[in-house]
Amino acid sequence: MKARMFNRQASDPQSKPDDILKALALQPGQSVADLGAGGGYFSLRFAEEVGAQGRVYALDTDSGKIEFMKKSIAEEGVGNIEVVLVGKDDVTLPERVDLIFLRNVYHHISNRVQYFSKLQRYLKLNGRVAIVEHKSGGGFHSLFEHRVSSEAIIDEMTRAGYLLAESLDMLPKQSFIIFSLNK
Repeated sequence: MKARMFNRQASDPQSKPDDILKALALQPGQSVADLGAGGGYFSLRFAEEVGAQGRVYALDTDSGKIEFMKKSIAEEGVGNIEVVLVGKDDVTLPERVDLIFLRNVYHHISNRVQYFSKLQRYLKLNGRVAIVEHKSGGGFHSLFEHRVSSEAIIDEMTRAGYLLAESLDMLPKQSFIIFSLNK
């Protein structure tokens, strides 16, 4: 199943999940939207970071992944994750969040400037958007256009109304860029 594969990839030491979490510096009580949560690996990690007073929204467009996550979350006994099936071009959240996180999802979004402009309404005042995306270059991801260059991400997010907060060069095969609201 794809969800299991996504979890294996996300948890692989080469993907540096611990370093990603450290860089995000989530605090107890915060809220996170894991956009394109896949198998839920990062959603479960975020839930641990934000604690019982925090909230994680595991969002995906695939009902099979949604069911996989619900089962995994129930097995883990985690009570602060809400799994949400979303449309491909629209996300609805029940509240504003501190962080919107995307891992290897950005390239799947069409009309990204418009999409992320609309997402601003779901960020708290000091909210951030963290994007982990395949780097440009050879291999499978380039062959099938499953990547977007850092420059293009920064350009599109700037046009969508965000400020570049941090561009981290710690992942061997991916870019890791954090944005804040331009307000």
